[in-house]
Amino acid sequence: MDQNTSFSLPSSRSPVTAATGKLGVLIPGLGAVGTTMIAGVEAAKQGLAAPVGSLTQMGRIRLGKRTENRNPLIKDLAPIAELDDIVFGGWDIYEDNVYQAAIVAKVLDQSMLEKVRPELERIKPMTAVFDKEYVRNLDGKHIKQGATKADLAEQLMEDIRSFKESNGCERLVMVWCGSTEKYIEQAPVHATIEAFEEGLRNNDPLIAPSLIYAYAAIMSGVPFANGAPNLSCDVPAMVELAKRRGVAIAGKDFKTGQTLMKTILAPGFEARALGVKGWFSTNILGNRDGLVLDDPENFKTKEVSKLSVLEQVLKPDVNPELYGDLYHKVRINYYPPHGDNKESWDNIDIFGWMGYPMQIKVNFLCRDSILAAPIVLDLALFLDLAQRAGMSGIQEWLSFYFKSPQTAPGLPPEHDLFKQLIKLQNTVRHIMGEDLITHLGLDYYQELVEAL
Repeated sequence: MDQNTSFSLPSSRSPVTAATGKLGVLIPGLGAVGTTMIAGVEAAKQGLAAPVGSLTQMGRIRLGKRTENRNPLIKDLAPIAELDDIVFGGWDIYEDNVYQAAIVAKVLDQSMLEKVRPELERIKPMTAVFDKEYVRNLDGKHIKQGATKADLAEQLMEDIRSFKESNGCERLVMVWCGSTEKYIEQAPVHATIEAFEEGLRNNDPLIAPSLIYAYAAIMSGVPFANGAPNLSCDVPAMVELAKRRGVAIAGKDFKTGQTLMKTILAPGFEARALGVKGWFSTNILGNRDGLVLDDPENFKTKEVSKLSVLEQVLKPDVNPELYGDLYHKVRINYYPPHGDNKESWDNIDIFGWMGYPMQIKVNFLCRDSILAAPIVLDLALFLDLAQRAGMSGIQEWLSFYFKSPQTAPGLPPEHDLFKQLIKLQNTVRHIMGEDLITHLGLDYYQELVEAL
């Protein structure tokens, strides 16, 4: 393996450590997504609802040849932590407990929330690290105070230590579910661990709250996933720190809604060599995410993440005749009446044989947090699995869940949803010592020839 890779495996194959004891799942940002996920897990524990959309709970994986008919649940193959062993905690800029926050989010029916109310009310957020400069449309008061950002990082690390001890957790993971921060580009302060730590001590304005959470998690030996398009665990300093500390990281920006559809449709066009002239996308949503993205600086962070998908799937530079003139536009509009029920419209101008034009219209009325909740659960459980398997650094095999998959430096991301799924499944097979599957299939027919 190249010495510059950001992913490592144990030098010799050894059994994956069992998922014994409690797993603490820490969530910065106990808003619509976080509370919906927690409520769903608590409901699943009681048999009140099925964890639909979660590969760790309901996804199956093929082992061996098709003729063997071995298709166990992923959780029956790999030692994934049980839902009953999960303990939730987190931070938020508002002091509402998870039940109260779920009521405010208005994602789940009141009747369902009442059934898990005691479990949700027990989860009270810790004070959050917050900088209004990065999220101007929010104004929380439940926040930490510190002379420097290094002080704030230490407070987070103390929160992590205290949570683990008070809840009797064997292991922890952290998944960022906070708001999209304003757009910033990588700077010298993000380049090395030493520069970053100096920046913490000097209150460098280019160190956003999500970066402080990533640093605190990795320093505490806690796997970290970034569910927003912010700079976070993807900067060189955090990648190097994760390698030094032997911690698994993944990011960024949960793949839900419109981008999910793009990573389903665009690979189909590319596979059939159909041309694409233009792809116009617009969204309306009214939850806190929509409010945050109503600020142009925060929208830019999301726009960069969403725009990267098509270009990297269709590769206009490689296929100029089909995609060289591709025009891609993305719009997000804050519309309070819709709440968490996001609506997206896509107009796709394609062309086929002899250049004849065609159009596709997609109107996706989705529920943003309903699509994101199982992603949070899967990332927490898969990162915990990776950590117990001795895997550290960037976990590209979890690209399946992200709009902007984090990869090793210089390695283009894979956005095709179906190739991402193959990568994920083959990694699970690899961890468990099973044969990888290429889907070539020629062996079936070669055996028939040899039998004649």
